[in-house]
Amino acid sequence: MLQRRSAFVLGTAFFAATFLLPSMPTMSADPPAKPPVTRKSDHVDAYHGASIADPYRWLEDDNSDETKAWVQEQNRATFAFLEKIPQRKWIAKRLEKLWDYERLAVPEKRGEIYFFEHNTGLQQQSVLFVAPAFDAAAASGSRRLLLDPNTLSKDGTVAVSGTEISHDGRLLAYGLARAGSDWNEWRVRDVSTGTDLPDELHWIKFSGASWDARNEGFYYSRYDEPEEAKKLQGTNFNQQLYYHKLGAPQSQDKLIYARPDHKEWGFRGFVTEDGQFLVITVWRSTERKNLVFYQELAKPDAPIVELLDEWEAAYSYLGNDGRLFYFETDRDAPRGKVVAIDLDRPAAENWREIVPQAEETLQSVSLVGDRFFASYLQDAHSLVRVFDTSGENLGDVPLAGIGSVAGFPGRRADKETYFSFSGFTSPSTIFRYDLASGETKEVWRPATGFDPEKFETRQVFYKGKDGTRVPMFITAKKGIKLDGNNPMLLYGYGGFDNAITPAFSISMTVWLEMGGVYAVANLRGGGEYGKDWHEAGMKEKKQNVFDDFLAAAEWLIENRYASRERLAVTGRSNGGLLVGACMTQRPDLFAAAIPEVGVMDMLRYHKFTIGWAWVSEYGSSDDAEEFQTLLAYSPLHNIKPGVKYPATLVTTADHDDRVVPAHSFKFAAALQAAHAGDAPCLIRIETSAGHGAGTPTAKAIAVAADRLAFLAHILKVPVPE
Repeated sequence: MLQRRSAFVLGTAFFAATFLLPSMPTMSADPPAKPPVTRKSDHVDAYHGASIADPYRWLEDDNSDETKAWVQEQNRATFAFLEKIPQRKWIAKRLEKLWDYERLAVPEKRGEIYFFEHNTGLQQQSVLFVAPAFDAAAASGSRRLLLDPNTLSKDGTVAVSGTEISHDGRLLAYGLARAGSDWNEWRVRDVSTGTDLPDELHWIKFSGASWDARNEGFYYSRYDEPEEAKKLQGTNFNQQLYYHKLGAPQSQDKLIYARPDHKEWGFRGFVTEDGQFLVITVWRSTERKNLVFYQELAKPDAPIVELLDEWEAAYSYLGNDGRLFYFETDRDAPRGKVVAIDLDRPAAENWREIVPQAEETLQSVSLVGDRFFASYLQDAHSLVRVFDTSGENLGDVPLAGIGSVAGFPGRRADKETYFSFSGFTSPSTIFRYDLASGETKEVWRPATGFDPEKFETRQVFYKGKDGTRVPMFITAKKGIKLDGNNPMLLYGYGGFDNAITPAFSISMTVWLEMGGVYAVANLRGGGEYGKDWHEAGMKEKKQNVFDDFLAAAEWLIENRYASRERLAVTGRSNGGLLVGACMTQRPDLFAAAIPEVGVMDMLRYHKFTIGWAWVSEYGSSDDAEEFQTLLAYSPLHNIKPGVKYPATLVTTADHDDRVVPAHSFKFAAALQAAHAGDAPCLIRIETSAGHGAGTPTAKAIAVAADRLAFLAHILKVPVPE
C-alpha cells in the first residue's frame, strides 16, 4: 500500500455522508429555545506567573452525573433547534438517496485471491469479500463473503480498523474498533472457512500487524491495560512491540522491544517480504521524524540493530533486495526522495539515491513488481511516476484530470496493481495497471444519482497576509454568477504535514445542488509543498495557518464568490482548532462556523490520551515561551464577553479518545456565556461515536443532515425546486 506520511494524525475527513437519522434525546413538551446556562467554578491554574481561570474544568469529567446531565440538556436544546429548520427534511432525504450507490475499494492480492471491501450503498459498514478475479463480476457473482462487521453490533458501531493478510493468503488478522474509540482488539480469521480462530488481542492502539515468514504469528504493538475510568481520557505512554504466536493466549506473547527509559516512544514492526528481517519504525510524536531499527530473524536471539538512530528526518521502509534496503526520506530533501541503504555499509555517505527530489512533493511510495510507484502532489493534486529499482523513470501513470490517487498495493512478484482516482465531483473509480505494458485500464466506475457535468472545480491562488502564495480549490455549478450572493462553505486543516487533496463527499454534492459553493484552502502547516510548508505552520508559526485561512475568506469576498453574510467556515480536529481560532480572532468575517471535534484548550490538550504527541506540532504550556504562543490563539481562552460571534454549531462525540470531548464542552459553554448576539451557539454531541473513523452510515448521515440544515438556515439557502 502507499505509505502514509505520518504514523497517525488528528483527522481530516469533512462531511461523511450517510442515510438514517439517529435516535434523538427525549423532547419535553416545550423544548427550550436556547441552551441552558452552564455553571462556573472558581478554578484557577498558575502558568509561569500567570493566573488562568478555568471555570468549566468540571466538564472534563465526562463520567460525572453533572456532566452527563449537561450533555443531555445541550443536546435537547440543539435538536429542538435543528428539528424546526424546514430544509432539514429535504436534505436528509436527498442524502439518503444519493448515498445509496455501490462502492468498491482497491483490492489487495495474495496468491490467486483478491481481497476487497464492498458496500451496497446504505450498509452501516463496508464488508470484506474475496474473489478469484477483480472486475465488475467481483461486485456481483464471483465474490465470497469473508468478514461482515455489520453483524457485530445492532447499531453498526463496531468497525474494522485494520487488516493484514498472511503471506500465503490463508489467514486474515483484523482489528475492531468499538463506538469510534482508538482502542482496538485484534482477531484472526481462516480465509477458506470464514471462521475465527480462538486468538483475541486487546489494548492495541496506533498499531497494525505483520505476519512472520511461516504465517505462524504476527507482530503488533500495545499498551498496558488502563484503569477502566481512564481508558478514554488517560495518557498513552510506553507502547511495546510484541510477537503473538497463533493459538497462544495474549499473556504468553513475546515482548520484542520496549523502551521504558523513553516512555513517549512507539513502535511499528514490519517483516520484510523475504521474511529475513524485522524492521522496527520508532516514533515519538506526530512529527515527521523517526528512527529505524532491524533484527535478523534467521539468527536465533539476534540483537536489534539501530540502523537510523538520530531524530533528524522521516524514513518510510519500502522494501529490500537482501541486505539492500529502500526508504522514502526527507533527509536533505524537504520534498522527499528514495534512497538505498546497504546494511553492511550503512553510513549516510554510502547511501545511493534512487529517486531524486523533484519539484513536486513526494507524498507516498510503494514497491510492486520491481517498480516504485511514486505519488506526488503538484499544487495539491496527484501525479504518479513509475521508476525501476535502478532509478530509471519509466513514465507517468495517466490520470483523469485534477484529483487524488490512492492504492498501488502489491508484492515484488506481482504483474499488476490497482489504484483509485477521485475528485470533488467524482467518486472513486478503480483502475488496473499492467506492469509489463504500462497500460492502465478502468475496471470499476460507480454509478451515482449525482450529475457531475453540472459542476466544475477550479484552482486559484491567493496571497496570505505575508504575501505567501496559497492554493485553493473552488467547486460550484458551471457558469456561477459572481455577485456576492452565493452561499459559501470554506474548509481548511493546516497541520501535521497532512495534505488536503480533492475528495468526493455526498454531503458536498447536496450542498452544491442547493446552490452552495465549496472552497478548500491548502494552508501552511499541511503537507502540500513538503517539509518547509509544514514547518511554516508549526509551533510559534501557527498563526500563519490562521492568517492563510482568513486571507482565503477575504479573497472569496473580494472576488464576489460570497459575502460575509453568506460565508461559513468549517474544519475537523486540527481543522476544528483552525475554525475556533479564526472565529475568535475575526468574528465579524463569517456568518456561520462549524468547528468539529476540535482541539480548543491549547493549555491542557497534552494531558489527555495521545495529546502529548502533538507537542512537536503545537508546543506545550509547560514551556514558558510556548505558553505565551498558545495562549495568544487558544480558542477557549480568546472568547471575549460582549462579542457577537458567528452562528456556531460545535460537534463532538462521547467516545472520542483522540480529541477528548471536554475540548468542545468547555468551548461551547464559554461561547454561550460570552456571546452577545442573537445568532445560535449550539453543541451537538453524538453518542457511541468517536473521532470519525468507522462511523456507521446512520450516524454519519444524521450529522451531515444537521450540519447542512444549520448552514441552510443561517445562510438562507432554499432547497431546490
